[in-house]
This record gives sequence, structure tokens and C-alpha cells, in this order.
Amino acid sequence: MSKINTKKFRGSRTCGGGTHKNRRGAGNRGGRGKSGAGKHHAIRAIMRGYAYGKHGFKRPLKKIENISTINVGKLDELADEWLLNESIRKEENIYHIDLNELGIDKVLGAGKVTKSFSIKASSFSNIAKEKIVALGGFVIEE
Repeated sequence: MSKINTKKFRGSRTCGGGTHKNRRGAGNRGGRGKSGAGKHHAIRAIMRGYAYGKHGFKRPLKKIENISTINVGKLDELADEWLLNESIRKEENIYHIDLNELGIDKVLGAGKVTKSFSIKASSFSNIAKEKIVALGGFVIEE
């Protein structure tokens, strides 16, 4: 309303809105928010672009297993420390590591390898195998 129109209603109780009960709650406007979008506010909903019902689909989630992993670069870093703790053994410049005993399931290929390893584990990535064998190491899958 402009200033002229509001001045017109000064002193009146309802400012041209009918009885005092009108223009009160959400019932006056046909509900709050998106209510009535499929019924009495259908045109309003179409103009605003509200979508009805379900659309699209959700892909089924993959079942993720708890597999503990370690990178060959990390093995290279930890080898001397584990040797001091007697978790692994070293024979003829080859570090013998049984990752099943240490609770690690899979060896991944990230990182740099500078030592020769003989590693026993449940599984290896292809890159990890290549890096271990390239330095004269052995891969034992169980």
C-alpha cells in the first residue's frame, strides 16, 4: 500500500480487510509454506517451480568392510623401528614382515621403497607388488 492508501484507512478498525477476524492467521492465506501445492495453490507452486512427489533414485550403498591397510612407503619408514621392537626380523639385507601378525590386511603402493622386503599379507595392490619385487623382495599372499 502506498502512503495515500494507508492514510485513507486511518481510524478504521480493519483497514478494508472485512471483519476483524479476517487477515489473521495462516488460514487466511491458505496455509503456510508449500501447503496446498497439489491442491488450492497448484498454480502458485508451478510458477515457483516446486516439484511434486519423488524424483530420481539413490544408488545402493556399497558395503564397506573394515580392512586395515598400510603403504609400502610407511613400511619402509617403520622397518628399522619394528626391527628394534623385534616385531620383524632381518636376514641377508631382507626385512621379513608378517603383517597378518601385526593386524594389517592389505599393502598399498604409495610412497618410496629403499629396502628389500619379504612381506606376508592377505592382499597387495599391483603397484605395491611391483615396487617390492623391483628391489629384489618377495610377496607372499595368504
